[in-house]
Amino acid sequence: MLPIDLAQEKKEILNRYKSLLRSCAEKINKKDKKEIRKAFDFAVKAHQEMRRKSGEPYIYHPIAVAHIASKEIGLGATSIICSLLHDVVEDTNYSLKDIEREFGKKVAKIIDGLTKIKNVFGKNVSMQAENFRKMLLTLSDDVRVILIKLADRLHNMRTLDAMPVHKKLKIASETLYLYAPLAHRLGLYSIKTELEDLGLKFTKPEIYKAIAEELQATKEERKKYITKFTRPIRIKLKENNLNFSIKGRPKSIFSIRNKMTTKGVNFDHIFDKFAIRIIVNSDLENEKSDCWKIYSIVTDFYKPNPDRLRDWISTPKANGYESLHTTVIGEDGKWVEVQIRSKRMDEIAEKGYAAHWKYKQQGSKENSLDKWIENIRELLENPESNALDFIDDFKLNLYSGEIYIFTPRGDLKVLPKGGTALDFAFSIHTDIGLKCMGIKVNGKLVSLSHQLNSGDQVEVITSNKQRARKDWLRFVITSRAKSKIKSALKEDQKKIAIIGKELAERKLKHLKLKLNNKTETELIRHFETGSSLELYFRFGTGAISNSEIKNFVNLKNRGWYQTIKNKIYGPPKGKANKSSEKVIVFNDDDEVLDYKLAACCNPIPGDLIFGFLTVVDGIKVHRSDCPNSVQLRSNYSYRILKGKWINKNDIDFIATINIKGIDTVGLMNKVTQIISNQMNVNIKSINISSDDGIFEGIITLKIHNVAFLKELTIKLEKIEAISSITRTYKHH
Repeated sequence: MLPIDLAQEKKEILNRYKSLLRSCAEKINKKDKKEIRKAFDFAVKAHQEMRRKSGEPYIYHPIAVAHIASKEIGLGATSIICSLLHDVVEDTNYSLKDIEREFGKKVAKIIDGLTKIKNVFGKNVSMQAENFRKMLLTLSDDVRVILIKLADRLHNMRTLDAMPVHKKLKIASETLYLYAPLAHRLGLYSIKTELEDLGLKFTKPEIYKAIAEELQATKEERKKYITKFTRPIRIKLKENNLNFSIKGRPKSIFSIRNKMTTKGVNFDHIFDKFAIRIIVNSDLENEKSDCWKIYSIVTDFYKPNPDRLRDWISTPKANGYESLHTTVIGEDGKWVEVQIRSKRMDEIAEKGYAAHWKYKQQGSKENSLDKWIENIRELLENPESNALDFIDDFKLNLYSGEIYIFTPRGDLKVLPKGGTALDFAFSIHTDIGLKCMGIKVNGKLVSLSHQLNSGDQVEVITSNKQRARKDWLRFVITSRAKSKIKSALKEDQKKIAIIGKELAERKLKHLKLKLNNKTETELIRHFETGSSLELYFRFGTGAISNSEIKNFVNLKNRGWYQTIKNKIYGPPKGKANKSSEKVIVFNDDDEVLDYKLAACCNPIPGDLIFGFLTVVDGIKVHRSDCPNSVQLRSNYSYRILKGKWINKNDIDFIATINIKGIDTVGLMNKVTQIISNQMNVNIKSINISSDDGIFEGIITLKIHNVAFLKELTIKLEKIEAISSITRTYKHH
């Protein structure tokens, strides 16, 4: 290890601090500068003995977070101070009171929102979920908490290389699951994009590297094409005396990967890798007409795809995003996405909520982002929801597309894509949702589960006799509707449960059994209700019959017989566990435990894997790139076990491959020759289809390990007519 040059480090810390001051010079006055310096000195002193995993002084991190908050999000002096101090209470001996005494109540409140809570919550709840919920609770007071948290997460992701592999996976999974969607919702598009790309880099490094290399290789080609594409547009815009700038914008690695996956194509077949952004510097009253003027000029030169026009200027997104998007076909048949927006719109798109507030204070129109934050507050105030339910509901509203619905009076309501008629009723008012009897869409009566489309005019028919029903939860998708229905059902359930308990008491008394805590626990176990509320609710509704109660009492009275039998003969022997031989070890001590292979991703030896401790099925082993891994690592990190394979070549595993290509005579014969004769692999099942000259075969094989599968794939790829071979998750 190299010796630490403290003098050099001190110099570097000051250089980074000066860079921070330069990033916010336009936003701060002399008083602010003094307070920022005070916070910087405080943080330096608090963290002076601490170092990051990379070996760097810890103070580099708070300075970097403050720099992101200032430069990339556009936050002011208070946020910069809070960013510098965000880890002081959590990681050092200073308390919140010390912060309040030195920097005031406002700063202390934001720091409190940013400080993680440790060892407070039970083991049955994800710590991260509770931390996330606590962070969002501060939304009621100050949205800056979340913005600083996102800056903190972005810097952690940028410096994740120094972490051990399991930590990388956990943090990257959390980022993809919660933080990237949250950045998207708050309008921080450049931060959202970077978080997604970095999340992919650490969860699927091979895929990330392959796409990044492809993008680098085609960089010059793209640059030349965009220059040529924009030349006539620039000339025409100048002729119209428009003050503009044009930027080439590469598509993110994450979005390319998504397109490749959803469309089932390789990199070369992603057509809209080219994108430009035209930013016009116009007055507030002229910006809409200027954007449409630019659209007209662009489409004079290049034909637009009518299905790809998106007008978010007339109807902004719920997070305040305003822009005009079109996709046009350029030379050589290449599709180019063109984004047109004003300088104000661009700032809001890049800096999200911070910019929104800036322009709001200047008299710009109200933003629907405020309504969204209002909805979140409502969600958070619901005492019934647990942390994980809350996050699931919250996520529903993060990434979903939007539809625009009109009331009979012509008022506009925004719902997530897939929203139902009942979701609409709840979006107007809770009482209207709970009393909803029927819905008219465009004058026609429809079911409550009817999915709405943009432009629908919706009328709600209510009745005081209507009550919330459990089956409503099957089709509503908004978190507001779900939480209100659950609350109403719970209230109704409680009323019935009170009557049910009295009934249970009377019936058991008749059978000479007293209802006490012990009997209640036995009843819950016997009827598998999970809680006393559910138990008495079932009594109250008559779901538990008299004969079932008698059966319970008889079994309870026979219990003494089994106890004596066990003492004489020993306890009943369980069935021998016929689980697979132990080929996976867990944790750092190479512990050998019983496990099952997860059906969602079917791991085989050589795959990167982890163990997940389930409630019912013990340990389930998943592939690291399993479709469910992001959610599991993010929500239940405390249940994750590190897993690795040990050598057991004599055990066969199931793997399924999907082969696509051109249908030629004898193709299938060639494939089976390689599999069975050359590689000596057993085929478990084979499914072939041919349509219009295109061949597709799904073959399930019994193989030893992943290296064997790779070798087989290489040999099959040499067959001329085969265009792609992919491994699938599902076995056929």
